[in-house]
Order: sequence, then structure tokens, then C-alpha cells
Amino acid sequence: MPENNNTQRIPKRILSSLLASVSAGVVPRSGAPYIAIGRGDEIAALLSDLEATSEGCGTMRFLIGRYGSGKSFLIQLIRGYAMERDFVTADADLSPERRLYGSGGSGVATYRELIKNMASKASPDGGALPKIIARWIDNLSLKLVESGMNTSDVGFGPALEREIFKALQDVENFVGGFDFAHVMSEYYRAYALGDDIKKSACLRWLRGEFSSKTEARGALGFPVSVIIDDENWYDFIKIWAALVRKMGYRGFVVFIDECVNLYKITHRVSRENNYEKILSMFNDTLQGRAEGLDIIFGGTPQFLEDTRRGLFSYEALRSRLCDSRFAAGEYKNMIGPVIRLKRLTDEELFALLDRVTKLYSQNYNWQARITEEEKQRFLSICLERAGADLMITPREMLRDYMTVLNILMQNEEATFDDIVGSGAVTLKHEEKQNVSDNVSAPNPQRTNSFDPNDIEF
Repeated sequence: MPENNNTQRIPKRILSSLLASVSAGVVPRSGAPYIAIGRGDEIAALLSDLEATSEGCGTMRFLIGRYGSGKSFLIQLIRGYAMERDFVTADADLSPERRLYGSGGSGVATYRELIKNMASKASPDGGALPKIIARWIDNLSLKLVESGMNTSDVGFGPALEREIFKALQDVENFVGGFDFAHVMSEYYRAYALGDDIKKSACLRWLRGEFSSKTEARGALGFPVSVIIDDENWYDFIKIWAALVRKMGYRGFVVFIDECVNLYKITHRVSRENNYEKILSMFNDTLQGRAEGLDIIFGGTPQFLEDTRRGLFSYEALRSRLCDSRFAAGEYKNMIGPVIRLKRLTDEELFALLDRVTKLYSQNYNWQARITEEEKQRFLSICLERAGADLMITPREMLRDYMTVLNILMQNEEATFDDIVGSGAVTLKHEEKQNVSDNVSAPNPQRTNSFDPNDIEF
């Protein structure tokens, strides 16, 4: 296949994973910028939060949209941008086993997932905790060398230790900060001595993997007054936010997705305890008590707006997150805490189909047998469903489109008309949404046909 000069060459590993994710309807962990279409206002707003975080502010956002509307995709996109800008990131999906508050380890399980997925520019795939600490120690060593000391000097080790303790003194004022600083100090000593067993024990404590103080003491070899658990895990997130800035990073960005799992908690007290934790995070970040911390939640309209089980059922959060009475639907507002994801425009959806077609051809070294007019027809079919003008999502459209491309590549005799006209591809209908989605019922007589003549790039 002759290479399209306008198509950017992408590493095979990233491209294959990207297309496999799109085909399966899941969010790609890497490569998201290659299919990023639209969302310019939302991206600009979230990038402005990163700049505020780098100045020491705390920020929080709620990304609200229907299933498949692009919440998780936008989270992965911003995660990549944050790492490129030298932030430390951590992300986790909530589930019945991972909550913001809960007994039996469901709260600290979220912390463990966040620390497991901690990432930086040098370690974008997660597991960056040891590398972040090692970079910090190396940078402090380099500072001492630049000041005139030599690594072979007798006083170099003690001087480096003093620099580390000096940085850790500032985190001792946080809740749990004294033990955190102690464990970090012991980690450095083990690092300097090459004691891998002690290093491993310190990392286990930092990751919240001990179930009791007795177990922690036995592994560490020294007593600790606290361990990271269901009650205090968020306090240690704030400590990490303060420390990574001292380590030379610009801030700490935490992404928590699938918040609809909190909405699904049937027990009212347990659900409200989780919402109380969100309220605590909201107050801390916006009142300046979480320096260098940016938190982004992803959830559905039900999670936010349902007055019986959503965030709006908790009056303290409803009063902070509800729209102003002056906010009209036709106006955009990207400064408030809630960003609602509207569906992509017809032009953006077509551009997305065109982008995916080129990437598909590049990945399989096969010229996709689909014309511009057929891509336009495919989008028209998607838009002709009742209510598609409001409810069509990139996920369902791309899954169907990838099926068409797969069949065309594997069956030389098949044509676009054969596949779409024969019903081999069934364009999915979204399940009826809860009334709390704030989506008015569409007129079944109305269609929204796509006119290719209206496209403007």
C-alpha cells in the first residue's frame, strides 16, 4: 500500500493496541491523541487546571456524560498530556470492591489501585513509585555535586541524607506525615545500603499493603503509629501531592472513573459516606488545603443528578454542583466544577471515521475499500435513528464501523452495500435512559440525515 503522506506513522505496538481497544469498545490506555477529535473546550479547561495545579493550587472537576460519550477517553487523553508536562498521575476505576469509603478494605483498595497506576513521563504505564523516588535521590545527589562536593567524599552521604530529611520535614505536619517521613527516610537508608528486603517492606507500607500495625512493624523492623487504611488513605494522597512537587514534579493528578458504582450502592448510609468523602475532597481542593493536587471524577448523569441516589441526593454536594439558575443550555461554561460532555458534531463524527480508516489501513498495510461517499452514508445511517441527534456516542458508532472494515478486509468479494444493506451490521440502539439523564424524549417522526455538503474542516 502506498503510504499516505498525510498519515502520521505510529509505532505498531501502540497502533495495534489502539485499534483493538476501539473495536472492543474500551478506552485505549495509550495512543488516545491519535484519534482525538473535538472536545477542544473541555481539553482547554482541564489543561488550565494543570497550570493552576503547577502553581500550588488544588482543583477538582466532574466529567459527566452518558455511557460511551467519551468520559474515559478524555481522562486518558488528559492523563497523557499531564505526564508530558511533567506531572505525576494516578488513576483508578471504582467498582464494588473499590470505593472512596468503606469497611473491609474497599476504601484502601482504591488507594492501592491509584499507587499501582502511579505514572510519570519516564514510566507512563504505571508502577512509577520506585522510579520517582530514585529520580528524586539522583537529583539531590546532582545538586550536591554541582555545589562542589564529590560523590567519593566522606561527607557526601550524610549531606545527601540531610537534604532528604529537610524535604521530608515539611510533610510531617500532615495527618500521618510523621510516619510517612519515617518510612521514606528508612527507604533511603535501605536504598543507599542496597538492602532490597527493607526497600520492599517500605514500599509495601507506602502502597497501603499492610493490614495491621503489628504486621507492618514485623516487616519494617521499626514501629509505626499508623498504617494506610480505609479511613485515612485520602490523607496520604495529599501527602503525595505535596511531596512530588518537592521532588521536582509540577503536581499530582488523580483520575477516578466509573463513579456510577457509587450511585449503585444500595445501602443509603454507605452511599452517603462515600459522598461525604467526595465533599471532603471538594472542600480541600477548592479551599487550598490540598496543595498541588488535581482530582478528576468521571461519571454518568444519573451519578450526578439523581435526587434519590446520586450526588444531588446529598444536599451539601447538590448546592455546590448544581447549575446556576442563570445557566442556559445553549451557553457553555467550562469554569465550573462540572463539565458536561455533549455529543460530537456531525462534522467531528465524520472526521473521526476518516481518521480511524487511515489508521486501520496503516496497521494492516491494506488500503481500506471504502470511499468518502460510503463513509458519509454510514454516518447518515447512524444519524437516521430516532434520537441520534442527541444520543449517538462515538463508542457505538466506532464499534459498528470497525466491524464493517474487518469484514471488508477479510472478505474480498464483500462490498459496503452488501454488508450494510444485508443487515450484517446492526447499528445498536442505546438502552432507554433514566429520566435523570435530562434528555427529552425524541420525536419518532424526526430524523437527522447527514448532509456531506455541510462539512467544513
